[in-house]
Amino acid sequence: MFKVLKTLLIASCAVAGSVVGGFAADLDQPIFVEQAPDYQPVEVGNGWYIRGDIGYAASHKGGAHTFRTFNPGAIAPTSPYVDQTFVTGSTKSDYSVGGGIGYQFTDWLRFDGTVDVYKGRFTGTTAAAIPCSTAAAFSGSNCASNDVQSYDAYQVMANAYADAGTFVGVTPYFGAGAGYTILTWGNLTNSLYCVPTAARPVCPATPLAPVTHAGANEARFTYSLMAGVAYQASKNVKLDLGYKYNRIAAGNQFNFDQASIAAGATGTQGKDAGFDRHELRLGMRYSLW
Repeated sequence: MFKVLKTLLIASCAVAGSVVGGFAADLDQPIFVEQAPDYQPVEVGNGWYIRGDIGYAASHKGGAHTFRTFNPGAIAPTSPYVDQTFVTGSTKSDYSVGGGIGYQFTDWLRFDGTVDVYKGRFTGTTAAAIPCSTAAAFSGSNCASNDVQSYDAYQVMANAYADAGTFVGVTPYFGAGAGYTILTWGNLTNSLYCVPTAARPVCPATPLAPVTHAGANEARFTYSLMAGVAYQASKNVKLDLGYKYNRIAAGNQFNFDQASIAAGATGTQGKDAGFDRHELRLGMRYSLW
């Protein structure tokens, strides 16, 4: 009897082991899931900034302003045109406003594109050893004039800057730029007046009517040199105090008056020799991140 029970027990254990082993073999293998990388937010506009500036022209100088007179009665080989220079001539310009967008490539290198707008004014005088009019009352006299003309300047520049490191929130920088200035001259008003001579000691009391010359418009090559310091006022805002030098190329200033054109005058009458503009500027840069 004991032997029978022993045999049954061994057989039961074998069957149970077989069943458990088969069940274990049917279980799915463990699934190992790799840990997902930490989420890194993408900074949109990283490095980009916008800027706004105002400037004051501490000095705005123009070169010699020249013009041509036209004498339709000249006989060849004498030219009907005579080149002359204004006796006095100066330009004045005060404030400018501007803005732009740029990109900070590294801690020390950045670029931006800017647009600046300002106005200016030319005043000059001329003198000629000829009468202002062919009328008999002016015969033997000389002629002089006071001239006034204003202009608008629209300057588009591409600029590069080198930042020289930040110390207690202050970053010195140097820069240079190149582009074009669209110079739009208004009409030049030419106020003529008689100058007495020994041959004509007394000039007519009636003043001559002012003569109008249409202004010239053109785009001129311009380059700039800049230097200054920027202060980190907040995480996204830098205040900029700097100096800017502009050199605007020479070009046309005004055309002949209608009477001279009717008499046969062609081409441009007046030219300027370009401008040197020295500005003190205050600006703000806002980082777009």
